[in-house]
Amino acid sequence: METLTGTDLLWLALAAVAAGLVNALAGGGSLISFPALSAVGLPALLANVTNTVALFPGYLGASLAQRQQLAGQGRRLRQLLPVAALGGWAGGLLLLHTDTRLFEQLVPWLILSGTVLLAIQERVRTWVVARAKRQGSSPSERWASVPVFMAAIYGGYFGAGLSVIVLAVLATTLDDDLTRLNGLKQAIAFVTNLAAAVLFLGSGQLSWPAVLVMACSALAGGALGGRLAGRINPGTLRAVVVSVGLVVSLLYFVR
Repeated sequence: METLTGTDLLWLALAAVAAGLVNALAGGGSLISFPALSAVGLPALLANVTNTVALFPGYLGASLAQRQQLAGQGRRLRQLLPVAALGGWAGGLLLLHTDTRLFEQLVPWLILSGTVLLAIQERVRTWVVARAKRQGSSPSERWASVPVFMAAIYGGYFGAGLSVIVLAVLATTLDDDLTRLNGLKQAIAFVTNLAAAVLFLGSGQLSWPAVLVMACSALAGGALGGRLAGRINPGTLRAVVVSVGLVVSLLYFVR
């Protein structure tokens, strides 16, 4: 494992601030923080595990911020959160048992998938709103567990774009408004990442200096994002992050 220098940690701190800010405003922070970890010399698998644990506090903050939207959704939480935890754990376990060389080959595809999901985020939200207004037969909530479990596996394995997948799944299987679905989505993403992060803590695949520096910085970035929420256009920021993601995925493909 590469020994991180003070300059490396400063770079990671700045990247984590940016990731926390982006996650608070538009989503897709991992498309900034993961490449930063790779850039300082961490192997791809170790960088991914470290990134998951380092950015986990941001999911907690987002869940707490939207906890009021979970009122009256106790039955859904009891049904879906255990499924999300199991999926996150399974995805994390799959990651830890993935050959390092194979994961390095998957990285550009994973980054590209996360970038595409971020790019279509607003279209997904528009579809959710339109579907909520549409009259017709209601989908069965019984089937929500299966796609949530599959999405959580992806979240535990890599995670960029998880929120978009979960929101689409919830809109397909549940009848509710966007605000309440967003609150449920945050809870599911939080539990998914919690399960993976707990598994990773004992894996020996962590760079603890990077985790500590980035966790604190991501929290600061999230707080800054909250303050700037009314001053920065999320759509513009999302376009910038998507552009960065496309460039980064291309560089990984070439490499």
